[in-house]
Amino acid sequence: MWQQNYVPLSDSLALSATVAALPIFTLLFLLGVLRKPAWFAAICGLATATAVALFAYGMPLNTAVSSIAYGAAFGLWPIGWIVFSAILLYRLTVETGKFEIVKDSIGSLTPDRRLQALLIAFAFGAFIEGAAGFGSPVAVAAAMLTGLGFSPFYAAGICLLANTAPVAFGSIGIPVTTLAGITGLSANALSGAVGRICAPLSVCVPSYLILVMGGFKAWRGVAPAAILCGVVFGGVQFLVSNYHGPLLVDILSSLSAIGCMVVLIKVWKPKDVFVLEGDHKAQVVKHHPTGEILMAWMPYFLLVVFVLLWGQEGIKAELNKFTINVAWPGLHNLIQRMPPVAAKASPYAAMYAFNWLSAAGTSCLFASLVAALLLGVSPGKFARIFGDTCKQLAFPMLTIATVLGLAFLMNYSGATATLGLAFAATGVLFPFFSALLGWLGVFLTGSDTSANALFGNLQVVTATKLGLDPVLMAAANSSGGVMGKMISLQSIAVAAAATGMAESDQSKLFRFTLRHSIFLACMIGLITALYAYLK
Repeated sequence: MWQQNYVPLSDSLALSATVAALPIFTLLFLLGVLRKPAWFAAICGLATATAVALFAYGMPLNTAVSSIAYGAAFGLWPIGWIVFSAILLYRLTVETGKFEIVKDSIGSLTPDRRLQALLIAFAFGAFIEGAAGFGSPVAVAAAMLTGLGFSPFYAAGICLLANTAPVAFGSIGIPVTTLAGITGLSANALSGAVGRICAPLSVCVPSYLILVMGGFKAWRGVAPAAILCGVVFGGVQFLVSNYHGPLLVDILSSLSAIGCMVVLIKVWKPKDVFVLEGDHKAQVVKHHPTGEILMAWMPYFLLVVFVLLWGQEGIKAELNKFTINVAWPGLHNLIQRMPPVAAKASPYAAMYAFNWLSAAGTSCLFASLVAALLLGVSPGKFARIFGDTCKQLAFPMLTIATVLGLAFLMNYSGATATLGLAFAATGVLFPFFSALLGWLGVFLTGSDTSANALFGNLQVVTATKLGLDPVLMAAANSSGGVMGKMISLQSIAVAAAATGMAESDQSKLFRFTLRHSIFLACMIGLITALYAYLK
């Protein structure tokens, strides 16, 4: 069994961490400086990570290859599967002409791009995050905004920024329940701590979104809506996370925000006129009978129904009976994790769950199949839509698989743990850097759940050594992680695929979200530090 060594270079944590970070520097340089496509940056980052694992950490070649394959498989299923099925549903509404009616129904409610962004990108996206997660909110909401006339770049950027507030409680609370399972801490205690950290920023995210779209002048025109949306969402998020638990936080928060926004828009309209950069020319909004509108929205209603059904414990348990669990060959329990990353020396599991029936993407596929049946789509036409979706997602799927291969290789080689220990060495500043550690984890893996599994124990061990609250530090990992979601290459690939963005714009999108991601992650770090020291 190969043992991980977290300081492989001259027993120097600083030197080891610098080398461990080379794949990350490669990604940042290629995307942010050379402006290369995401798939190309991901492949180069993976090549760098492979060299670091083999020559700096001494990882056996067969184990390294196996960990890359394991990560790529996880990237394609379940993550890539969710993206594919969400885009399939969207293309179905477009091909049948129903999305034009959806667009008109939203346009008749409000033609204002700012209010559309709050309704679709923030509130509806948060609902999809709470129900399914794993990339589906960005895929669905960004596609809808593009169809409404937003430029692909702004549709993607707005949805990535909006998909921050709900991430820690996404997919029926999976990040928090995973964190509880990894650390042995109470799920309800962690839920409350995450809620107390995230709620203050959740209140601000809708306003922040509008400020990014058009500055203070744009925000002032819709201030009542932005404030109401943030206060309702953040308030319900705080109450449910602290007094109920993690499972329904996003569902109840988003539905409350949507309801309040619809009521407000019925009785209040912005007085100014706002034009978003790159916006399509305004079209005349057609008014449709109620029956037509309901039929047009029917695929999305079905999506909500199937996703919620798949999330029910009893149904999920039955569906999981068909899951195929595979001990990943050449990797499972062949690597030994060492203290302080693990509480004691223990084998590193690598169990791959092919949950072909219980996956959230499968629920979306069922929604697409039923919608196609009710809309009278022939099998031949559905097959064509399916094939076109495959072609559209070829490069995004390559990016997702490559990035997850890189992340898993860094995890199993010990490089990610080296970076975590470097953050832990900050001592009194650790509460601030604790959140940035979670941010790094999500940037690497594209998943708050994966980042919690990766760094949860390290947060608890470090907190105990420094005399800090382990629940707060573990919660900071999940809370800081939400701000890394918008810059993960997995998310960039999903947004690009959903909007049909030009390949050359992917690096521009990364640079656009990077500064906001760093700023908001630092805000989470400051909030955590205040909770840690101002008791």
